[in-house]
Order: sequence, then C-alpha cells, then structure tokens
Amino acid sequence: MSNDTDNQDAADDDWAAAMAEQSDADSETAVADVPAAQFDSLEDTSGGPAGDEANLDVILDIPVTISMEIGRTHISIRNLLQLNQGSVVELDRLAGEPMDVLVNGTLVAHGEVVVVNEKFGIRLTDVISPAERVRKLK
Repeated sequence: MSNDTDNQDAADDDWAAAMAEQSDADSETAVADVPAAQFDSLEDTSGGPAGDEANLDVILDIPVTISMEIGRTHISIRNLLQLNQGSVVELDRLAGEPMDVLVNGTLVAHGEVVVVNEKFGIRLTDVISPAERVRKLK
C-alpha cells in the first residue's frame, strides 16, 4: 500500500510540475505582446455623380408598397361593431377630390381614378417634389 501511495504522490508531483510549466508558458505570451489591429481610415471614394449612379443601382430593385387612399374617418368601436353588409362609411373627402398616392406610407403624389382593361388604376395629377417629401419627414 505504501508503494501505491508513493506512486500517487509522484504522479501528483509530476502533474503539479506540468501545470507550473504551462502557467509559465502562458505568462510569456501575454496579451501585451499582441499587436493592435490596424484599420483603414474611412473616406468617401464615390467619385461624384458617377459614384452616385452606381450607388443608386444598388437600391433600384428593392420592392416598395404603393397604395392609394381615397379618404379616412374616425368612428367608435361601438359603431365599428354595428357595421354590416350594405353599411355606408362617410369619409373626410369630397367626391371628385384627388386620391393620395402613398409609397411605404409616405405621400408622394395625388391622382384620379381611371379604369384600364377592366381594372382600376390611377392617373397622377400632382407629384410631390423630393425636397417637399424630405421636409415633411422632419
């Protein structure tokens, strides 16, 4: 049994020595020795209008939702629950007023309803300028 204890003590000593060597090796390769990462400075390399056209090409195929709004109204939930087939909801627009054309919820134009090949369409009568749209966003 004494021999087993001596073997275990020797194994424990070897293990402790190996751990000490590993600890010494780790301290030699400390984080302070690692060089800092280098990054390029960020600069505008678009090169003027030609660069703007190239940047515009990136977004030309992004889908957007276009919708037409003929009017709005506010009603109570009580009145909403009383609606059934044949009910009439009065809107805030007069007959003949142009419809709003919205792209992703932003007003971009006004227009009038037309029928083309038995489908509804809209003829744009007034397009909001890009400067005006940006001003409305603020």
